[in-house]
Amino acid sequence: MTGNWVRPMLARERTEEHRTATALELFFDLCFVVAVALAASGLHHALTEAHVGAGVLGYLMVVFAIWWAWNNFTAFASAYDNDDGLYRLTTLVQIVGALVLAAGVPAALEKRDLLVVTAGYVIMRLAMVAQWLRAARSDPPRRATALRFAAGITAVQVGWVLRLALPGAWGVAGFVVLALAEMAVPVWAERVEPTTWHPEHLAERYSLFTLIVLGEVVLASTSAIQHSLADGEHLGTLLGLAAAGVVIVFAMWWLYFDRPAPRALDSLSAALPWAYGHYPVFAAVAAVGAGLEVAVDFDTGQTTLTPMAAGWATAVPVAVYVLVVWLLRIRGGVMPAWLNASYPVVALLVLASPFSHAPIHVTAVLLAALVTARSLGQRRG
Repeated sequence: MTGNWVRPMLARERTEEHRTATALELFFDLCFVVAVALAASGLHHALTEAHVGAGVLGYLMVVFAIWWAWNNFTAFASAYDNDDGLYRLTTLVQIVGALVLAAGVPAALEKRDLLVVTAGYVIMRLAMVAQWLRAARSDPPRRATALRFAAGITAVQVGWVLRLALPGAWGVAGFVVLALAEMAVPVWAERVEPTTWHPEHLAERYSLFTLIVLGEVVLASTSAIQHSLADGEHLGTLLGLAAAGVVIVFAMWWLYFDRPAPRALDSLSAALPWAYGHYPVFAAVAAVGAGLEVAVDFDTGQTTLTPMAAGWATAVPVAVYVLVVWLLRIRGGVMPAWLNASYPVVALLVLASPFSHAPIHVTAVLLAALVTARSLGQRRG
């Protein structure tokens, strides 16, 4: 076949101008965020029912699967997106895998049944293998790299399927080993000849996905308050909580997007920390939405969680988010020393907010103060 259906999958130039996210990539993100939203919803229900340890562990495992498949596609597309029919079809198969994974999230979090999640993940990853094999055929200078990716991904998928037979704690240990193996594949493959991902395009893709997940937090929090207000009770309390939640989400957006993303993502040593560092960013953002929903449940008497536990449901992911954004985007930049130190200080204060009587409001004030300090520090600089 010829024409637009099948074209050679040649490596794109790293210096290509006007390299922006495509409509297919944005559609890919929107479908993946469905799985993220379901994972956050499952975390919310687990926390509300006081199944904290199992809920957090299951959430982190599911979000890893979503993030890693998204991460791999993003890096591949940055280097090889030729937008032919076969590429689009293979990408749509990956989206189907994400939707299958999303369908299995409730069972994974409630019953620790990972069969459907694993099936969806394997569908996504084997479609990725097909993409790498196409790249190996069309890009001789990086053929060995592409074949390493294909072989490494395939081998780990066998491990994920075999892991389903492991009982209890062995399953968790197997997950950790296989997750580390997944993250080691790019390091091993790229050592032969680095692929030509586009630094600015890569930074934009991570920023856009962060933005979409932030939007999901707003939706989840609004829905929780809307349902709680249906009976006309707790109006004043929930309006105050809604205001504080809005401040938190707006501040999270501000802190991430106030400074342009690093442009020096043209080496593996720079790109990998950036990519891997976004796992806690994505997980923390979605978990903030779950935490705000827990706060609504607590204020309306729908959970048996203690005040401290309910407060930490939001405080912990917010603190993680502030610290990781500081490490990825802020630290090392040109700014006053006091401003640089304010990020970890605010993160620690947020962690301590549940000791107050209004942890969500205290967190909102702390983040607003950090945004204000950031703005003043820039102006003086």
